[in-house]
Amino acid sequence: MRTLRLTDGTEVPAIGQGTWHMGERPSETAREVAALQLGIELGMTLIDTAEMYAEGGAETVVGKALPGRRERVFLVSKVYPHNASRNGVAAACERSLRRLGTDRLDLYLLHWRGQYPLEETVEAFERLKAQGKILRWGVSNFDVDDMEALPRVDDCATNQVLYNPSERGIEFDLLPWCQARAMPVMAYCPVGEGGRLLRHPALLDVARRLGASPAQVALAWELRQPGVIAIPKAVEHEHLRANAAAAELSLSEEELAIIDTAFAPPARKQPLHMV
Repeated sequence: MRTLRLTDGTEVPAIGQGTWHMGERPSETAREVAALQLGIELGMTLIDTAEMYAEGGAETVVGKALPGRRERVFLVSKVYPHNASRNGVAAACERSLRRLGTDRLDLYLLHWRGQYPLEETVEAFERLKAQGKILRWGVSNFDVDDMEALPRVDDCATNQVLYNPSERGIEFDLLPWCQARAMPVMAYCPVGEGGRLLRHPALLDVARRLGASPAQVALAWELRQPGVIAIPKAVEHEHLRANAAAAELSLSEEELAIIDTAFAPPARKQPLHMV
């Protein structure tokens, strides 16, 4: 698996595993746990979750996948904005750690900007770091103006945002801003919300040319950018294996042009989209 470096030099896989919509149905828990464990074996050792996902249900699923594997996993979770006060962050983190069955998070993110001052949230993150409860902190769904307002921005490990061929507004300003600071961008919904991009004619065309799947094309397209981590969610084992293999796929200029024709690069500033 290809890796990239965080701002502190830690190496993480370029393709990890998302968990949005996991933990919503108890009947699916065993499948979801097995999928996460297979993904770890395939080298997708970064697992992203959040207290929001199934109101803690996804964290519980991840916790069931971790025994015997925790030291190999780079574990990411996110705090709700309404829990991002000085005391709320600490309490939310404790709940997440309990559901995950671990004593620390490798990375803790503010899910999106909310009512509490960023100074207060960052102070709470730094206190958790000093206590060893989290090793790093970062943000999610932050645009350039949000990043410029962020205290101790050099200590921010990543910005997790929506990014895929149909949602590429960040290429105009936010992605270059992060790249200039060697701050990785973590791309969620990399194959479109609910996988909707997988049926798009442009991705199907490029996939046929490469003998690959549309999901692999989308992931390779995102990874063409320096400093981008993709976190697709998958449960089917064939999809997990295909996702892992996408890290080795390269797109030619002709293939990139096909995608550009279908999804034009941004020519001006666009509002930051989120789902």
